[in-house]
Amino acid sequence: MVDPDRLLAAYATARCDLLAESTADGHWIGRVSSSPLSTATAISALAIVDRHAPLAGGRIVDEQRECALSELIIGSLRWLAKHQNTDGGWGDTDLSPSNIAATMVVRAAFALTCTPAGHPGLLERADAYIAAQGGVKGLKQRYGKTLAAPVLANYALAGLVDWKQVPALPFEATRLPWQLAKLLRLPLAGYSIPMLVAVGQARHFYRKPANPIARILRDATCESSLVKLEEQQPSSGGFLESTPLTSFVVMCLAAINRADNVVVRRGVEFLLAGVRPDGSWPLCANLAIWNTTLAAGALAAAGEDPRESQCWNWLLSCQLRTRDASGVEIGGWAWTDLPGGVPNSDDTASALIALRAAFDAGIRTEEIVGAAQAGVNFLLALQNSDGGWPLFGRGSGGLPFDTSGADMTARALRAIKAWQQSVLSDASLTETRRTDLDRRISGALDAGLRHLVATQARDGSWIPLRFGNPHRAAGENPVYGTAQVLLALRDLGRMDLFAARRALDWLTVNQRADGSFGADVKSGPASVEETALAAQALYACGDAQPQIDAAMRAMHWLADAVEANRHSECAPLGRYFGKVWYYERLYPLVWTVGALGPAARRALAAKTAQPVMHASQP
Repeated sequence: MVDPDRLLAAYATARCDLLAESTADGHWIGRVSSSPLSTATAISALAIVDRHAPLAGGRIVDEQRECALSELIIGSLRWLAKHQNTDGGWGDTDLSPSNIAATMVVRAAFALTCTPAGHPGLLERADAYIAAQGGVKGLKQRYGKTLAAPVLANYALAGLVDWKQVPALPFEATRLPWQLAKLLRLPLAGYSIPMLVAVGQARHFYRKPANPIARILRDATCESSLVKLEEQQPSSGGFLESTPLTSFVVMCLAAINRADNVVVRRGVEFLLAGVRPDGSWPLCANLAIWNTTLAAGALAAAGEDPRESQCWNWLLSCQLRTRDASGVEIGGWAWTDLPGGVPNSDDTASALIALRAAFDAGIRTEEIVGAAQAGVNFLLALQNSDGGWPLFGRGSGGLPFDTSGADMTARALRAIKAWQQSVLSDASLTETRRTDLDRRISGALDAGLRHLVATQARDGSWIPLRFGNPHRAAGENPVYGTAQVLLALRDLGRMDLFAARRALDWLTVNQRADGSFGADVKSGPASVEETALAAQALYACGDAQPQIDAAMRAMHWLADAVEANRHSECAPLGRYFGKVWYYERLYPLVWTVGALGPAARRALAAKTAQPVMHASQP
């Protein structure tokens, strides 16, 4: 057993550090990791726009801006050179193993800028790494046709590969009725349209299809699909607030003589606003909503009074309200409060879980109930036919985040269960509407639970979609997935299931000798994030002695990390669009607080013989 005073001291330190990261109005912004992939694509986009900028008398119109842009690009190239891995490649973050996509776009950035690397052998080592990974064929095998297309377009614009190697994306499909596109399983989710149009048009411009009908059809839809693209662009200029996605759009349109297009101009402003002082770019502007819901939820789970937080008004203001075809109001949350965010299941569920704590504390109850009703409707409308939840769309486009994920399903079930009775108790509901809603909610919970049981791996774990571990062979993160599902089974009152016992056994068996969790029992680094998540799940859900012992060993490791000031060390476990890795400064702090808080308070209460609620109680 860990000394209660030691646990409390470690928790107090982590809590203090987490609160110090909050803004003046009480929410959290965080900091997404800088990314070689983002930095390289931004450099390429700016260089291509510069090359195609309007000329006046043979000189750039804005000479001062031209000089500043050149200095920016040189500084960013130096940052990239500094972060090359020893194998010659680059990863998605400065802490990530090399991968072929990041390495190819970095190589393209150096080629497009015509700037010497300044590091002997840098480009030769990069070329050797790309060749060793299988080149274009290796890229397509790893990422598939759709996700490989923008990387290869970037590579082709740099003159490093022929355009015939770039997949032809059907941008003309953006003019099809949504129902027909869904029937044909075309990748027409809102978040995929920018890439589809920009990369598809660049491929069409440089290598038109041999089929005359396809050529005529695409020629005829170039302008109208650009209009669709402009409609998709948020006021910030950044598609999904994403640096790589916006960069691919900007570079492709500028390269087909569209440098003066409004989409390009707005995109350039977004890129220039997002560069960091060291010359790098993050994957996205921020994860403010997601980070706030995680932080507020962790503090509430740790026993902190939600009334002391100032984030609730801000969080309510971030909900995006719409109405479905039947006129029922639905409302979800995105990952960011910036205009490029898109409502989705995981961020909505996390917001609803956090808001439950505020509601129970008596904070703005009417407003929160209204938000919860809209949020639950949003989740119910998003559930896939297999019972699970995707991140964005109901599995229609064949893209990774359209498929059901164990992590999204688990969090959605927790959110719906948390609000089930409150939503059904709404006095404004007619009896018919209440009966129908009760049936929908019960059916959704049952179907979601069946989905989780059916998708449990043979070893007892679950694999998530939004998080992974780059040090595992398949890049999967069963620690994260299993922990999230266990918390859902606890909230549903189904820890009696055999699947729950198998999951607890899996966590216990896969704990390292020192109490930590990571890529594997024997290999790869441990992480604060995975250890905290596993500790929380074991402590909240386990009742057998081996599970209790495993939880306390993990708590001991976390206390050691706090005392050594290692509790804020990040691991690149997050998975962004296009299978791109990232890390977030708040993750280790949030999950350490969520793990240590309940255990510390319970241990202290036991020491002083004071009654205390179990962590599984509200």
